[in-house]
Amino acid sequence: MPVRERSCNRSRAHRDGPSLYTNSVPGTEPQKPDPAPPKLRFAQRLAIAIVPPLAALLIRLLGLTLRYQDRADPGVTPGHLIPGSSVFAFWHRSMIACAHRFRNLGITILISPSFDGELIARTLKRLGFCPVRGSSSRGGAIGLRNMQLAYAEGHCCAITADGPRGPIYIAKPGTARLANSVGKLTAGEQPTGTWVGCFHNHPERAWELRSWDRFMIPKPFSRVVFSWPAHIPAGEVTTATVQAALDRAVQMAE
Repeated sequence: MPVRERSCNRSRAHRDGPSLYTNSVPGTEPQKPDPAPPKLRFAQRLAIAIVPPLAALLIRLLGLTLRYQDRADPGVTPGHLIPGSSVFAFWHRSMIACAHRFRNLGITILISPSFDGELIARTLKRLGFCPVRGSSSRGGAIGLRNMQLAYAEGHCCAITADGPRGPIYIAKPGTARLANSVGKLTAGEQPTGTWVGCFHNHPERAWELRSWDRFMIPKPFSRVVFSWPAHIPAGEVTTATVQAALDRAVQMAE
């Protein structure tokens, strides 16, 4: 089934580039003057110039050698083949294979406002993603608002459920907050919420970094299994149900 590519070129600055170091994030309320962006050290400026284009190139080259296999619960369609607005959660350590397989689909993804997040956001933008800056610890309200806007515009919205600092394989509330804050409004002006899909990928051969998430880099010519458990219905999305679905995804893939 062909997948339609979606563009990330939008009028909103938060979608055109990371907000913490480069652009302000507009909203519906009057905006206060932006504070001066952090002054970057020479090494940071050099990293911004070199790391994103190099990382994007390496991901594309590595991806050319990978073979993907889907394992889904009965009746579940892999997320990248589902049109329209959606919310998906996955674990931080599996980002590399996702960055290649789901490139150029205009997927909106929540990225930490840290400097490391700046490098990741710029790399993902080169791969056709739409980075939104924010996290559960800093910039959370702005990140949630911009993810809500992306959902309203018909985007698939992706969240690393245990990011940006872990602990590994422990879901945070962000996915449930987003899912329960979108959708049509009821008579009482409350959103109806939406369903959530969870997935995981596991390479048969990979390098594992000594980071908090044991970040995985698939080895060339590996088979990567993507697992797609049953979706969490709207109205049943909680941190606990997201955790259970992601645990199921890991079990299916590994």
